[in-house]
Amino acid sequence: MNLTVKQKGVVRGVVPAAIVTLAGLCGVSLLIPISALPADEAGARVAWALRWSVLPVLALIIAVMRVGNFRFSSPQDIDGSGLTNASPQIQVLRAVLQNTLEQTVLAVVGTYLIWAAAMPYGWLRAIPVAAVLFIAGRVFFARRYSKGAGGRAMGFGLTMYGTAGMLATVVFVLSYRLLAWAIMQ
Repeated sequence: MNLTVKQKGVVRGVVPAAIVTLAGLCGVSLLIPISALPADEAGARVAWALRWSVLPVLALIIAVMRVGNFRFSSPQDIDGSGLTNASPQIQVLRAVLQNTLEQTVLAVVGTYLIWAAAMPYGWLRAIPVAAVLFIAGRVFFARRYSKGAGGRAMGFGLTMYGTAGMLATVVFVLSYRLLAWAIMQ
């Protein structure tokens, strides 16, 4: 398969993002001492996930504020999307905001909370690492968005791979548990 120049740029961004994410979730998370984790009970686990969710939510708030601040200073954009033809700058800011919203929902609701409830106790250490990678990813994504697909690939990967990897792991673990339960019946 022959890749286009843009596809090659994406690959150059996502491969390092995947390596960093894998190293972070499988290695760096082990540096967090078990003593730093919450009590091993459902409420404490969920509270742990929610505390670390502040980082993705912070990224979302910053994306919202960037759109609002730009609109305030732009005569073309101040009346909002429904009433104006958006400038190229606000289109980029809105695209970053939309992607950040989607990524935040997937990370917090779709992964961190499920992970906290379903995974073995020591694996809770992955949540803060994923949250830090999320922030790093959003910074790369936003700063390099205007460079095109290759420019934003590293940021997208850092944001998405932790979430997707954790979710895939949860699905595997829960499927394994269900299969083990079915066999035992």
